[in-house]
Amino acid sequence: MGKWTRRAFLTTGVMAGGGLIVGVAMRPGNQAGELSDLLGDDGGQLVHAYVRIDSDNTITAMVPHSEMGQGAQTALAQMLAEELDADWNDMRIEEAPAIGAYSHYSIGREYLLKGINFPDFIVPSIDGAMVKLMDNLGLQVTGGSTSIRVTGSLGMRVAGASTRQMLRQAAASAWQVPLKDITTDNSHLVHTPSSRREPYANFVNEVAKMTPSQTPEFKKAEDYKIVGKFVPRLDIPSKVDGSAQFALDIRRPGMLYATVIRAPVFGATIVSIDDQAARKIEGVVDVIELPPAQSNMMIGGFQSSPAVAVIADSYWTAKKGRETLNITWSDVDLAARSSTDIFAQFARDITAPEERQSDRLQGDTPTQFLNASKVIEADYTVPFLAHTCMEPLNATAEISNGQCEIWVGCQNPLGFRKAVAEALSVDEDKVTLHNQLMGGGFGRKSRPDYAIQAAQIAKAVGRPIQLIWSREEDIRQDFYRPAIQSRFRGGFDENGKLLVWENTYVNKAEPTEAPLIPYAVEAQDIGHVSSPTHVPFGAWRSVDHSQHGFFTESFIDEAANATGKDALKFRLDLLKDKPRHLAVLKRAAEEANWETPLAKGRGKGISLQESFGSIVAQVVEVSIVDKSVSVDRVVAVIDPGLAIAPDGMKAQIESGIIYGLSAAMYGEITIQDGAVVESNFHDYRSLRMSDAPTIETHIINSGHELGGGGEPGTPGIAPALANAVYAASGIRVRSLPLMKAFSS
Repeated sequence: MGKWTRRAFLTTGVMAGGGLIVGVAMRPGNQAGELSDLLGDDGGQLVHAYVRIDSDNTITAMVPHSEMGQGAQTALAQMLAEELDADWNDMRIEEAPAIGAYSHYSIGREYLLKGINFPDFIVPSIDGAMVKLMDNLGLQVTGGSTSIRVTGSLGMRVAGASTRQMLRQAAASAWQVPLKDITTDNSHLVHTPSSRREPYANFVNEVAKMTPSQTPEFKKAEDYKIVGKFVPRLDIPSKVDGSAQFALDIRRPGMLYATVIRAPVFGATIVSIDDQAARKIEGVVDVIELPPAQSNMMIGGFQSSPAVAVIADSYWTAKKGRETLNITWSDVDLAARSSTDIFAQFARDITAPEERQSDRLQGDTPTQFLNASKVIEADYTVPFLAHTCMEPLNATAEISNGQCEIWVGCQNPLGFRKAVAEALSVDEDKVTLHNQLMGGGFGRKSRPDYAIQAAQIAKAVGRPIQLIWSREEDIRQDFYRPAIQSRFRGGFDENGKLLVWENTYVNKAEPTEAPLIPYAVEAQDIGHVSSPTHVPFGAWRSVDHSQHGFFTESFIDEAANATGKDALKFRLDLLKDKPRHLAVLKRAAEEANWETPLAKGRGKGISLQESFGSIVAQVVEVSIVDKSVSVDRVVAVIDPGLAIAPDGMKAQIESGIIYGLSAAMYGEITIQDGAVVESNFHDYRSLRMSDAPTIETHIINSGHELGGGGEPGTPGIAPALANAVYAASGIRVRSLPLMKAFSS
């Protein structure tokens, strides 16, 4: 399509080449117009545009989400194509530009308004307000499993159905026939009585005069031909032939390379830099100090430490120069802090009742504990974790004639653009961001520090530069999954029924429902205390569901064991008013042959977790020989409402399981003398292919609202693994990583 600009974006309009852009209008009564004018006029029409029809009948889905291997762009195109009644062979995908019109109004509407259904006449105004709000917040994010369940449901389906509606109207008008006689089939309009058939592209001029509907009629699920079916992923051919472009593939005329180093102790600043040895290395161009990368424009704010950058004619030369730097960092009070100190702090703070804030309070927990025939207690801990994307952090920046261009793989293009503009002290329209494919993201690439640094370096040296972080810098300067301690008490009646559930953990969960349980326990008191650390933290695949899934599903297993009941039956008895959860759990048990006993030294563990609108049950089988734990088999069942792309859904569950297993078995970021100890894959281990289990994934299409797929596979694997280890060995693992329990 060519380069997007703010002034080249239309609601509906014929392009110079004869194609058509069809938008989803957020306010009625406005035809095609320039986006810059619309954004500047409070009474104007704000738009999203998700579909383009070209003169050759090619249909392009303009996708406002990043692609990092999860397949979201293809799945969103499926939702668009289904409602548009398009031929899948005609479909293409293109990532939407980092401009305000592609801010995620649908995510804002979903989370801020909690799915409220408004009358049709007010929907455009509500959505228009959300566009402007999300633009101001810099929210064009891929994360939280929102692509399909939010953008797909509230954006792509509407765009496809409204476009199909306008095309039918255009054909009826052109052919002078009743609208009821016009149907669609594989990107064509069909006059049913006469069998007349023409491609969508023939009607772009007429459609350009129309205003898209916000409330079109959708297809019935039983009529789906693309959604819920296997279709070839649209991004695979370019990855097979090597033409797919990642940020590291970018080359610019006269480009230099850079790498950076930041203070090993978080919060330290630069006192002095001895760069004489670096400057003597052939190919080193410059060594510069970078101010802290920070932004007040992005939602939640953002700040990282100052850095020193080495610029050279190759990455290897820059890396060698970096290794020779002698930097004096400032002393900070936190330099003596260690992981042991942090967990000791958690243990102190978790006992401070006056600081406790409630997440859920129901029933009379004090009375239930007084009346309980049996009470059990347990404490659990999890460490800090890094993201370790296989693609290292990198960004390419070029500044010319007052304009900055950034090529980067990121999870929030609009937020990154705002942050770079702020760092350079320029208006946002002076920054163009080209988002690229990513080799993993997992939440790390929602933070713009590396893009800001690239822009700062390019400005300083006056030439295009490609910044590449070393693996060591990536692991030691992450925004980590938070370490947490969580404390539980449970009380039972004389028949072993769980009557009361009390849980206190450190630092408020995100999302807030992460520590909540689906089980019908009469009295519940779930809350948190604040216990901040100096370690920077951020989103990690499945966010805090990954920690709290381990906590809650381990404790429910301990509760079952305390009463002598089967772990599956104990859960089922507490889920009688949760039919979806029951169905998922029973299916997992059936597929895993739960009732069939295993040989000595082997065990099964089970877990159930609801996250991001999906319900997942997992059964893990392990073998333990001479303190060596082998994960042999994982059976997973997910109810996402409807799997838009079943093959992609299975791949994401498998991916989430592997990611979660790596963390549960080996993952640990250790703090010593205020700094991170681990530096690369030799001491921050990931699951090897030779150690990977057989994974079986089953999908239940229940017909409920759409849930996510990219993250729900991760939270339940750690507790299912720990529960299986207990079944096999009698060892109850309450602190991760699991292998530490077998290392002594």
